Amino acid sequence: MTEHVWSYQPTAGRLAGDDLTGYKVEAADGSIGKVDKHSDEVGDAYLVVDTGVWIFGKEVLLPAATVVRIDTEDQKIYVDRTKEQIKNAPEFHRDKHLGDAGYREDLGTYYSSGPPFGGRPA
Repeated sequence: MTEHVWSYQPTAGRLAGDDLTGYKVEAADGSIGKVDKHSDEVGDAYLVVDTGVWIFGKEVLLPAATVVRIDTEDQKIYVDRTKEQIKNAPEFHRDKHLGDAGYREDLGTYYSSGPPFGGRPA
């Protein structure tokens, strides 16, 4: 099942109710953008990241379980995926995919399977 990917890890330091909008997001190998939207819903937590110039004009959806640490002082979120793993995830279009259960299942499967942290090997 992929439900666990939609919840923050207990060690991430996530405090419910904190606004993460604008926080910088750091992959295992560098910056990927800033949080544009996020959800704290139990079992449906995620980040929508505006990738800026990294993938020009694109957004990515990251399930909450990818977050390993939230630094509120520096306003940075660290995820346990490489830029390549994130770039190779199923393409995200906010208007089309945000409420799409099929897309959510595909993305959950991508991030919950495979070595070492999900998705295709980098």
